[in-house]
Amino acid sequence: MKSRERIQAVLDFQKPDRLPIIEWAPYWDKTIERWRSEGLPDNIQTYTQIREYFGLDPMLDVWIRAKSPGCPVPSSHGAGIVSCEEDYDAILPYLYPKEPYDPRALEEIAAGCEQGAGLWGWFEGFFWHPRELFGIEEHLYAFYDHPALMRRMNQDLLEFFERTVDFICSFVKPQFLALAEDMSYNHGPMISKSIFDEQLADFYVKAFGILKAHCIKGFVDSDGLVDEPVDWYAGVGCNGFLPLEKQAGVDLLKYRQKHPKFLFLGGFDKLCMNKGENAMRTEFERLLPVMRQGGYILGVDHQTPPEVSIEDYKLYIKLLREYSELAAK
Repeated sequence: MKSRERIQAVLDFQKPDRLPIIEWAPYWDKTIERWRSEGLPDNIQTYTQIREYFGLDPMLDVWIRAKSPGCPVPSSHGAGIVSCEEDYDAILPYLYPKEPYDPRALEEIAAGCEQGAGLWGWFEGFFWHPRELFGIEEHLYAFYDHPALMRRMNQDLLEFFERTVDFICSFVKPQFLALAEDMSYNHGPMISKSIFDEQLADFYVKAFGILKAHCIKGFVDSDGLVDEPVDWYAGVGCNGFLPLEKQAGVDLLKYRQKHPKFLFLGGFDKLCMNKGENAMRTEFERLLPVMRQGGYILGVDHQTPPEVSIEDYKLYIKLLREYSELAAK
């Protein structure tokens, strides 16, 4: 089977010849710097080339952003660029670009998919996008201070989302698309269920409905402890979750028991990757039951940290291949 076929089989809870061997996250620059000092060739530059170097399955991605070049930037990390309706009106010319993605790039991606590469998409979600505009702290106040403006932002984003999905699918169809949210930290979600239901749920229902109409699986990308959000999103049409950070207390087996048809990506504890083969095997054994059930693509539960040597990572890939074959038997 080719990479695209394996990914689709897992997403459909069918048996592939083996599970996909992919890396969903870009590699951390500090990790790449270390690997270069340990033998990663200088001519290996792009994430795609790094994945090929390590023998991963071909996996392409489409990252869509709601801002155009020239959009005002915050004064510091976490600060905002909008505090009122007038500010939002002023930056609208820099938001929701009419051509959401380079057509030539999409043609190249479509050609790669024709050769068997998998494809996933990433889109700023209805929690993430207003936070980018308001800034981290003011965004949380805005649920109470500016609810109408928040809904306006998300309605504009939803319309951009629908237009963008239609546009991309006119070239090539992603197999799944993740809404980037980062709604949780290591103790749980940053908002309550009532805020989610009152101000966000309708947008998710419509967005996941758009994906379903295109036969695209809809994921949510949130770091941190997502025990509660997994339940919330399951109720609005979401199909799956990533990256399932072990150190935040995520228990993948518990999620699968509660939501047997939910899809999952990630989940492998990145902090065991520099502790030797036995530690990594223990982690693979922990996740093997879910791998065997289908609907789960194992991957690092976020970016591979720079404590992981190039030999550590090669061992991880070797073991991932072994367990991916074992899970498909």
